Amino acid sequence: MNPKKILLTGATGYIGKRLLPVLLAQGHEVICCVRNKDRFPQEGVYTDPKISLFEVDFLKEPPSSEAIKDIDVAYYLIHSMSSGQDNFEELEELSARNFIELVKPTAVRQVIYLTGITNEKKLSKHLASRKNVEELLDKSGIPLTAIKAGIIVGSGSASFEIIRDLVEKLPVMITPKWVNTRSQPIAIRNILEFLSGVLLKKETFGKAFDVGGPDVLTYKEMLLQFAEVRHLKRYILTVPVMTPRLSSYWLYFVTSTSYKLAVNLVNSMKVEVIARDNELEKMLGIKTISYKKAVELAFQKIEQNNVISSWKDSLASSYEDNSLLDHINVPTDGCFLDKREKLIKGDPNEVLRNIWSIGGKHGWYYGNWMWKIRGIMDKMVGGVGLRRGRTHPHNINTGDTLDFWRVLAADKKKKRLLLYAEMKLPGEAWLEFRICEKEGENYLQQTATFRPKGLGGRLYWYSVLPFHYFVFEGMAGNLLKTSTAEKVNS
Repeated sequence: MNPKKILLTGATGYIGKRLLPVLLAQGHEVICCVRNKDRFPQEGVYTDPKISLFEVDFLKEPPSSEAIKDIDVAYYLIHSMSSGQDNFEELEELSARNFIELVKPTAVRQVIYLTGITNEKKLSKHLASRKNVEELLDKSGIPLTAIKAGIIVGSGSASFEIIRDLVEKLPVMITPKWVNTRSQPIAIRNILEFLSGVLLKKETFGKAFDVGGPDVLTYKEMLLQFAEVRHLKRYILTVPVMTPRLSSYWLYFVTSTSYKLAVNLVNSMKVEVIARDNELEKMLGIKTISYKKAVELAFQKIEQNNVISSWKDSLASSYEDNSLLDHINVPTDGCFLDKREKLIKGDPNEVLRNIWSIGGKHGWYYGNWMWKIRGIMDKMVGGVGLRRGRTHPHNINTGDTLDFWRVLAADKKKKRLLLYAEMKLPGEAWLEFRICEKEGENYLQQTATFRPKGLGGRLYWYSVLPFHYFVFEGMAGNLLKTSTAEKVNS
């Protein structure tokens, strides 16, 4: 196939980040839709000259299509389930309508849409919303190819990480009856093969294809097979009396998901998701991978520190709009500051590597037991806690999650890392690291900023002030050490 010009929505999402290198390897020119260009990664494959960026927020009136008028294909990889918003159906419909308005004036010849399998008469709100979007796109007049999948198994996928949390943390699971619901999981690499394989194949225009792996399994069977791959003995007891609310709390406290997302997941897990037979596998010559093999391949990626994307890094997991961008400029008025400046006597690049390795399994360089307690407290009041970790042990991109922080800026050239707190707080908090040069010497500047809300915020700051002295001073000191991050994880 000759190289084509492709519009990729959801370019910084879980699927988009994985599809992008596939399209580039095929020689295509890719226009990545982003809500903010500054959030797009600036390393590795993302610097390919075949990539260009197009700023658009599909929850707002779309901009002019002039810059993308000559596209051949558009991928629609947007959905709002992970936002946990109560009105995600309206958000999805609005996003789809704005997408149609954007691409309709262009030369686009095909829209490729990744959606869910919707064969049951009674659908969850999530699946019903996805079906509605499919119908909207189909009525647009642009040839639509819909790829319909169930659970996607791959390192960093929501289903994979939730099952991993359950299996690795709980030797005995008392589970709700939805664990007996059947599903047909599919490996992420097969999804990418289908998405790239239907590109401008006219025989797929105007059609929807269910795709699934070779195994039809209950959620209970998936949990037990996952345990087999990990060489773990697990016992699952099913009780019929666990309400959807209790099921949601169960997922929330054991896994890294938010409560609202857990509610949506529980509602979806009550519906069987089994693919209908179609000719797409034969048409494209794709051999689907078994569930256990898909889990094994995912762990190979994890062990090689080669996880390309994670569902937790999507901004939709925390923000339904661009509100995060309001926090990039750290305020000064009405704020409390804890600022530490340390002379770097050794290699500043080693200090930068330590900064870029902060959080996750490496910890926070001082008083990790205190950070863990703070994470537990946050989880108990409905916050995200520390369970999100980080996607890669040494690489950070703007927009990534970092335990209960969100990365606002990660600029290695300017030697700056800026984090914004997503924990439950009576105010707003930032944590910034910089390496700067003064009079021929390199210094580490570490600044914690807290903007309180009312009296409660001020009382909170003063109550934790003694802990801040030890934690922030110890953290700044240990960041200067030339030893590896693992050795200072104490």
